Amino acid sequence: MGRGGQGDGPRNAFHWDNGPEPHAERKAKILKAHPEIRDLMGPCPYTKYQVAFVVSLQIALAYGASFLPWKFLVPVAYLVGGAANCNLQLGMHEISHNLAFKGTTQLGMASNRLLSLVANLPLGIPAAISFRKYHLEHHRYQGHDVVDVDVPCEWEGWFFTSPPKKFLWCLLQPAFYALRPLFTNPKPMLAWEAANIVTQVAFDLCVWRWLGGVKALSYLVLGTLLGMGFHPTAYHFISEHCVFEEGYETYSYYGPLNAIMYNVGYHNEHHDFPSVPGSRLYLVKKAAPEFYDNIPYHTSWFKVYYDYLTRPEITPYSRVKRFPVPGNKAAPGEAKKTK
Repeated sequence: MGRGGQGDGPRNAFHWDNGPEPHAERKAKILKAHPEIRDLMGPCPYTKYQVAFVVSLQIALAYGASFLPWKFLVPVAYLVGGAANCNLQLGMHEISHNLAFKGTTQLGMASNRLLSLVANLPLGIPAAISFRKYHLEHHRYQGHDVVDVDVPCEWEGWFFTSPPKKFLWCLLQPAFYALRPLFTNPKPMLAWEAANIVTQVAFDLCVWRWLGGVKALSYLVLGTLLGMGFHPTAYHFISEHCVFEEGYETYSYYGPLNAIMYNVGYHNEHHDFPSVPGSRLYLVKKAAPEFYDNIPYHTSWFKVYYDYLTRPEITPYSRVKRFPVPGNKAAPGEAKKTK
């Protein structure tokens, strides 16, 4: 791992790796040593109640925000709305793995999709079904060139290199997250995606018409956009797979923010066992500490941001990529082949 861009300054290439992603192999080793972890797999019965509570809370707060002057509405949307909508985004993440209802039947699958549409409502922007479509490939093909759209584009790596530019990259994370798949790996729209769009537009119109007009809707949308940018709960966009230490491509975060984020900080555990719900991921680590205690992890969301902004060698290029598509001139050896 790590070919390209070595040195004390900004990287000039991704970390290219010739091998498979590490999670399938570690999962097999853990299950061999701790077969009881299989008992942790399956949906969490409390997810639907948590989603319903936060959706209701955000609707109530949107109504309250309609009475606030803009100078108070924007910071409230950032601090409160951002955290609440991050919780719902991670609820959508949880549901994308069929961890709210059993995904072994058509009814269970449909129930998960419907709940994801409900979780999406306070975000103001349709995303749940499209997210699932691409996120499952992120797990199956972690780091695969073009396929894994969680990895930044080439131009992001060479442009966002200085601290001010990397700060801007953090602020623009919602745009990159939404638009990158459309340019790097476009897919046909699914029927559920169309339903997601129609449902979201109808909800937004209802908020505009009956809940509090432009201020209520702005509270929700700003909560999404600001909460995915430079925000305490948005640290995970960087911490999960940014290479902070050579040789490691996934990192867990063990800290208090996990309490409101479906334990998404347990990210090595999640990638090893995506069928274990967030409410039980800490039990994976507890059952198999010998597999997790000796690999790098984060304990501070603030330090994640600080290191990302101040360490010159860490940029959007600080991601592992594998299996380059034919003709990718940025991949090691490919540039020579095309000359």
